[in-house]
Amino acid sequence: MVKRNIESKVEELVLPIIEGLDFELVDVQYAKEGPNWYLRIFIDHPEGIDLDDCEIVSRKVESALDEKDLIKNSYILEVSSPGIERPLKYDKDFIRFIGELVVINTYKPINGKKTFKGYLQGLEGQEVIIKEDLDEVRLSLNDVSHAHLAVDF
Repeated sequence: MVKRNIESKVEELVLPIIEGLDFELVDVQYAKEGPNWYLRIFIDHPEGIDLDDCEIVSRKVESALDEKDLIKNSYILEVSSPGIERPLKYDKDFIRFIGELVVINTYKPINGKKTFKGYLQGLEGQEVIIKEDLDEVRLSLNDVSHAHLAVDF
């Protein structure tokens, strides 16, 4: 099974479990690092996430993954908060974090660049809008390879 397909199948399986525990599923990543495969599940909650929350979700998710046997090779399951550079993956993320500083990377250059940093203005149809310096930049969601919150030091 291809990496993206595994991530999609895992997301489909764990979403109702995580929402049933009153958490939000932020992202699922399946990646090989060195000799090991990692399945990373990022969760959030309006009041934040602590170690006990991660452990509760991990146990529930692990049982479901074992039962369905979606991933044939061995892997390490990690459940954690998304951190301060939280990924923006879903339409609701681009609405929820309006006004926040974001970094958006695109698959191909747009106006000569692939990385955009600015304040999120919102989502209109299939375009994410950011304010970069004094300019408004509109990027098609189809062109976005990765987007996340940014920290301004």
